[in-house]
Amino acid sequence: MITLLQLHGNPNVGKSTVFNALTGLHQHTGNWPGKTVSNTCGVSQFKDKKFLFVDIPGTYSIMSNSQEEEIARDYICFGNPDCTVIVVDSTCLERNLNLVFQILEITNNVVVCVNLLDEANKKGIHIDLDKLSFELGVPVVGTIARNRKTLNNLMNEVYSICSSNNTKKYFKIDYSDAINSALNIVEKSLPNIISTPCFNNYRWIALKLLEGNKKIISSIQKHLGINLIENSVIKESLDYAKQILADAGFTNNSFKDKIVSSIIYYSEKTALDVVSYKKVNYNKKNISIDKILTSKLTGIPIMIAFFALIFWITITGANYPSQLLSNFFNFLEDKLFYLFSSINTPKWIIDILIFGMFRTLGWVIAVMLPPMAIFFPLFTVLEDLGYLPRIAFNLDNFFKKACTSGKQALTMCMGFGCNAAGVVGARIIDSPRERLIAIITNNFVPCNGRFPFLITISSIFIAGSSFGIWSSVLSALSVVFIVIIGIVMTLIISKLLSKTILKGFPSSFILELPPYRKPQFGKILIRSIFDRTLFVLRKGSCCCCSCRNYYLDFCKC
Repeated sequence: MITLLQLHGNPNVGKSTVFNALTGLHQHTGNWPGKTVSNTCGVSQFKDKKFLFVDIPGTYSIMSNSQEEEIARDYICFGNPDCTVIVVDSTCLERNLNLVFQILEITNNVVVCVNLLDEANKKGIHIDLDKLSFELGVPVVGTIARNRKTLNNLMNEVYSICSSNNTKKYFKIDYSDAINSALNIVEKSLPNIISTPCFNNYRWIALKLLEGNKKIISSIQKHLGINLIENSVIKESLDYAKQILADAGFTNNSFKDKIVSSIIYYSEKTALDVVSYKKVNYNKKNISIDKILTSKLTGIPIMIAFFALIFWITITGANYPSQLLSNFFNFLEDKLFYLFSSINTPKWIIDILIFGMFRTLGWVIAVMLPPMAIFFPLFTVLEDLGYLPRIAFNLDNFFKKACTSGKQALTMCMGFGCNAAGVVGARIIDSPRERLIAIITNNFVPCNGRFPFLITISSIFIAGSSFGIWSSVLSALSVVFIVIIGIVMTLIISKLLSKTILKGFPSSFILELPPYRKPQFGKILIRSIFDRTLFVLRKGSCCCCSCRNYYLDFCKC
């Protein structure tokens, strides 16, 4: 029998790293929000139990404002997990607790995993885990995802919950007298109507009925198989409860605001009680760097300079190994020619095998392997540093002017890695109109399968007329110019679509800028060389093949 375990948390808190460590899989991890855009599954054995882990897309809330929030909410409510692990970032606990309190209102089979304790220690942040566990009423375990001992402590708590009959009461947030009275009235009318054993949290259902969120109510009715709105008993209790709220001065909007503000209040209060700081200005360095990298004046020029530097290093560094590989394959070609000639091989076979297949293979490896082996690690360093979300932040205003969502900047950045992944990542955009625009325009930015080709073409045809260092500089600038053209075309086509067949107004969004972290160079080399360089090289630098297979890998679960 397999025990179902779900991993939830905000984006960029290390869920996928924890998932990989516990399951032994190698799901791609990255220092930017929204990296996981679909559910990923893995199986692991601990003691005498076999656990099925489900890595849920990161979300800041489960109040159903986007597709990933709906996925997370439905899995918690109706996935019937044996245990829910909520991974939180120890360096910004207060913000993460918002999601914790929302989940605690739904299920009591919870273990809170306070991750990134090593990062917190570096910043002088201390969290009283025992006190936090007491205030939340659930087990709390501190972890460092790369430390197996801390993960074993986490699994011990998970095992304990899954092995016992949890009879603890659901966590209740004290909203106000009027709201509590209204909730009690609706809650009392539900047990006789809802008899589903896998989900009996009547207070949470009562809360969503009073909020009147049609998406959530529709999802509840779909999974429970009951039409709650049309039931006369529930309808009568809802009318009475809403009258109590109206008498207390609550409108529909003010009621929702009170719910949200109460959760925020509990998060702030809890964080103040359990978190202490040795360094008051622990985040001062990050803020100072962001003032430069995200400035309206310097943000875009620095972004262009970063790309130009990466391409220049790639082109300059690739010249020497390319020449060595070319000489090596020419030497082998001569030897193979003499070998085949000595055994009287027909000329047409020699032409096909040596001057056709082997020479083409040699050219592809000699020309494409060196730039890929240099470019992909450099680009992965930017990702691990946390700079990619800063690029999205700098481009947000441009996408607003194109009447699209600023989140499109994030999916466009994903497109630099792979256009198929950028298309799949467009699900983080709430508006169907803006999501479709992001999907249509993502192909204008070059993906990892095109960069080696662009670098090769620019080196041969554009920089070929120059000599010395100016040759590599000119080649790098030409590739940067192509990237800029791709971004400009994305904005122009987005604007054109927004004013014609996909008319609409831009929606706003909040983008979390992750902390700057020291790159993990070992993982960078493994991921960039094996997962990217050799993968693209194996496909003969065919972008269509690389994107197709990236898409299949992305969606296999």
